[in-house]
Amino acid sequence: MATTTRNGHDLYTEIGASGLRQVGGFVREEPLRELQGPKWQHVLREMVYNDPVIGALLLAIELLLRQVEWHVAPPDEAQDAAAAVEQATFVEQCREDMSAAWPDVLSEILTFLPWGFSPLEVVYKVRRGDQTAPDRASSKYNDGRIGWRKWALRAQESLFKWDFDDTGGVQAMEQLPAPDYSLRVIPIERLLLFRTTTRKGNPEGASILRSCYTSWYYKTQIQRIEGIGIERDLAGLPVGYVPPELLDTANRTAAQTDLFNALCNVLRNVRRDEQEFLLWPLAYDADGKEVYRFELASTGGRRQFDTDQIIARYDQRIALSVLADFLLLGSRQVGSFALAVDKTDLFTTALKAWLDSIVGVVNRHAIPRLIRLNGWPVTQTPELRYGSIDRVDVAGFATAVSDLVKVGALTPGPDLEAKVREVMKLPALPPEPAAADEAPSDATPEPAGTAAAASAGYRGEA
Repeated sequence: MATTTRNGHDLYTEIGASGLRQVGGFVREEPLRELQGPKWQHVLREMVYNDPVIGALLLAIELLLRQVEWHVAPPDEAQDAAAAVEQATFVEQCREDMSAAWPDVLSEILTFLPWGFSPLEVVYKVRRGDQTAPDRASSKYNDGRIGWRKWALRAQESLFKWDFDDTGGVQAMEQLPAPDYSLRVIPIERLLLFRTTTRKGNPEGASILRSCYTSWYYKTQIQRIEGIGIERDLAGLPVGYVPPELLDTANRTAAQTDLFNALCNVLRNVRRDEQEFLLWPLAYDADGKEVYRFELASTGGRRQFDTDQIIARYDQRIALSVLADFLLLGSRQVGSFALAVDKTDLFTTALKAWLDSIVGVVNRHAIPRLIRLNGWPVTQTPELRYGSIDRVDVAGFATAVSDLVKVGALTPGPDLEAKVREVMKLPALPPEPAAADEAPSDATPEPAGTAAAASAGYRGEA
């Protein structure tokens, strides 16, 4: 079979390039100079830690995803079902046997949302049970297999640069982490790189907050102006009257210049607080008129612009940039229930996409590497899966089931009841106890744990 094209190119060799703007391992995709490199890190930290709307939407995302149920399952089509179940059980044990609980690991992974990426270094251990030696990690199991010790986040702000190969693939992450800021190189084989997007093969992804930067910037500036305006409105505009010779910059003496600067400093620092006072010279000229005078000009009343509405508009745009504007419904006495349902459904779709991204990295990289280290083939590797995050309208679901049963579209039975209990998160129905006089004397009981025994137990049969 031919392995070259008509013009002689090898079919297995890359010809084009992704077009990622990177120089010497430093990614330069950001078009604004003020948001490149460490400058963007500073801005992002201020957005995450100081803005209440951004903090609320990130907290909402994290709390919602921390409640999702996770499990490891064998592939749907496995050649050796017993071996597939064994591997899935082992991987599930490793996931629950890490030094940090899975919800805490998930919180570290979710930092890829504001940062665009989250690199987690995979640290392994040999499962030798409880260990007291400081260089050995403890485990719940003592089978000698290799498991996960932890998935450790390598802080995004510690990134120095990336090591790219000739085709643009990432080979390693170089970091300068605190407190010693010494260079560390982590091979990509030891990393799990979670990203919001893989466009152009960019290892830094794209922050979900990048599109709301403009709204955040103007909102922050308006809030500062609003604070200054409130202070000035409450205190009044300081006005000072001084002799004309102090304003004659060309002919005044050095002493007069010092006096002028001192008076300007007094006026500039007039504020209304618990330590307020003003020390003003009491001086009169030869005619008995005041040489210096101080007064406050009163405010002109309500301003032309309503800063409250402007800030609210920017808050809505910030929430809208991550499809979480439903968080603001009701804060302005507007928004119907139907609108809230539509918006939350759209937000749920976004959450599912991020969950799919997470399980994609784990299933493509973390689990196959672990399976190989333990000597298993990777032909039927288990998969990490997540449970439902959809909001269930219990009343609507119950009404729909009742109506379908009435018209004969659904038939009541064990399967239907089990599904209804699952959707409505009700406890499973326990099997009915079998009556002692119903069991025939020559009946041979099914072995415990078999499907026939479980079915007989549900029907109340012995």
